[in-house]
Amino acid sequence: MKKFLLALMIVFTTATFAAADTIYLRDGSSVRGTLLGFINGRFVVRVEARFSTSPPPATDPNVARNRTGEGEIQYFRPNEIERIEIDGRSLDDARFELRTVQVGLEPNWIDSGVDVRRGERVRVTATGVIMLGRARVTPDGLQRTDPAAPLPNANEGRLIGAISDDPRAPIMELGSSREFTADRDGRLYLTVNRGSFADARGSFNVQLRRERDLAAETDTGFPRTPGRRRSRQPIETTPTPRETTITVAGNSRGTDTGIDVRAGDRITFSASGTVVAGQRAGSVNPDGGRSTGFGSIIGTRPVPNAGVGALIGYIRTVDGQASQPFFVGSQLTFTAAVDGRLFLLINDDNYNDNSGGFTVRIRLNQ
Repeated sequence: MKKFLLALMIVFTTATFAAADTIYLRDGSSVRGTLLGFINGRFVVRVEARFSTSPPPATDPNVARNRTGEGEIQYFRPNEIERIEIDGRSLDDARFELRTVQVGLEPNWIDSGVDVRRGERVRVTATGVIMLGRARVTPDGLQRTDPAAPLPNANEGRLIGAISDDPRAPIMELGSSREFTADRDGRLYLTVNRGSFADARGSFNVQLRRERDLAAETDTGFPRTPGRRRSRQPIETTPTPRETTITVAGNSRGTDTGIDVRAGDRITFSASGTVVAGQRAGSVNPDGGRSTGFGSIIGTRPVPNAGVGALIGYIRTVDGQASQPFFVGSQLTFTAAVDGRLFLLINDDNYNDNSGGFTVRIRLNQ
């Protein structure tokens, strides 16, 4: 019941200024107007009298009696309400926003007009046909690849997407149907997985279905403001090294490096500093130390064969999944196997008594 009321409260808070909301009461009457929010345990409605039916006289002193004044603000307790429709939709329908986008093969990615938040689920369904020369291509693409495409190993002509106008942001395959969980905040861009666009005709009809974030204070739906351009052409023709230095705390279960990597990128790590990895292990360097604890016996640490307190890492892919963690230590040159965001952490199974930190220099060659 508490979760139900929380969902109602959040959805209705976002429905301010929405028209034609209908509240069906348990006494058989209904009230139509504008649902303004949920305040002090009651729903607040501006009543449209000409569309409302009057309830019988109330016997409960906690229930308001006069609810028929046009334009009047009325309050309803949850136990008075049978169901609620927002702008003609049921509560369940109101939890989702829909947007349709036409995606053709153009010099730039198509701005979907949709800003997503990290952890938000988005459902993509696509139909239609694009002509690539004489080939008819559906959103799932052709059974061949194009080395010049944004995703060289994916089907040529397949619908793809990326969150952010940063050309280094990971790209995900969408095809005709895909549901993904956003791994970051940003604008969603769409395009067709092909290098050349000169002979392309037609477009895919792409429907985006976003579940409202019921944990947010507000949710204004799909935004209407234009995003920045995302070019399909690479910004640079030669790999550019990128360097950054971060601190990984001794109790870190995952420190975001702020670096997006692509499969095949080479990453060089150089780490120094000291971490206290609990009383048994004591002070250790980035290569880790020995432990006689329970975790060393049953292998409960993220990288079981690495020392306790060692510096390790993983890549979180665009669908929110974590790659297999890998040992970093004090020095490592690593080749990324997947696209995603790079994270660093401490190799331990009990972070409560850890302290200190490592200073890590990261060099990325894309």
